[in-house]
Amino acid sequence: MSSETNKDFAIGLTATEISNIWAAYMKNSMELRFFEYFIETIEDGEIRKVLDRMLNQTRKSIEQVRTIFIKENIAIPLGFTDEDVRVDAHKMFSDTFVLFFCYDIILLSITTFSSALSECTRKDVRNYFQTSLEFTLSMQNEMIDLMLAKGVYLRPPQVAIDNVVDFVDEMKYFSGFLGGSRPVNVAEIANLSRVIHRAQFSKMIFVAFSKAATLRELGLHFGKGRDEIQKVLDSLQEVLEKENIPISAASDYKIFDLKIAPFSDRLMLFFVNMCLGMFCFTMIAQAMTSSFRSDIVSKFTKIMNDMKQYYGEGLKFTIKEGWLERPPQSINRKI
Repeated sequence: MSSETNKDFAIGLTATEISNIWAAYMKNSMELRFFEYFIETIEDGEIRKVLDRMLNQTRKSIEQVRTIFIKENIAIPLGFTDEDVRVDAHKMFSDTFVLFFCYDIILLSITTFSSALSECTRKDVRNYFQTSLEFTLSMQNEMIDLMLAKGVYLRPPQVAIDNVVDFVDEMKYFSGFLGGSRPVNVAEIANLSRVIHRAQFSKMIFVAFSKAATLRELGLHFGKGRDEIQKVLDSLQEVLEKENIPISAASDYKIFDLKIAPFSDRLMLFFVNMCLGMFCFTMIAQAMTSSFRSDIVSKFTKIMNDMKQYYGEGLKFTIKEGWLERPPQSINRKI
């Protein structure tokens, strides 16, 4: 180990750095189990190459974080183990859906790694998140190229644009509940299409997981998630349909019936709460702050409130089943 790295460990970690690397370990251990299963069931050679790279990077990343934990005398999280996946289970998703599944993880990683990088100060931790982010951006480009080559990439709508520089001069620009509202602007179209595409993917995850869950109550919870996501699709697609703006349909989102579930209930619920839930709130918050038509803001506000309630129920379920691993805590200084 270099003297510079030893100097890093002598500084000690901040609470923010511990939180970020702990979350990274949990995320990586979850992804590892999905990748291990996908690599055994994938048939497409080009998608297999993508999976190989992501699997190898995830294993490497886990060891890097583990090293920091050991040096800092921080308990290594349990995360997810071999018991959370059945790599010998039959194929659950079509190859294209696996590609979209991996792409969804990449998009979440870009958000979390960039945020962690901006919050961390110790050099070794910054280096970890920087190299992780660089790999993630590389994989994003590779996946988009592959989706385009296979003709499955979900493109945002293309629209005709007024080629005029202008400024808003009337408050009615913000209106939208009643007749006479203005056409949607490009930011609103982008937000609507982005959330719709994400909802299409999320719906199929809920459909698959509701069938794979071994606990009946969890299967019902995933089924409720499917219904909630359908409401999102109905609400947002209505806006684009009224504007005669086409939206790409979900691409080859196929799932297959299985007798043996490849994933544990705990792993599936963690993915739903962390990946679907966290990314949902990030996207909706971004959409709300960059949309100006009142009817669209109202729709996103309702979606945010409904999703808070649903994912809150998921968190309660995790605690009830004893599946929520507690993050590191500070020493109780009140004693």
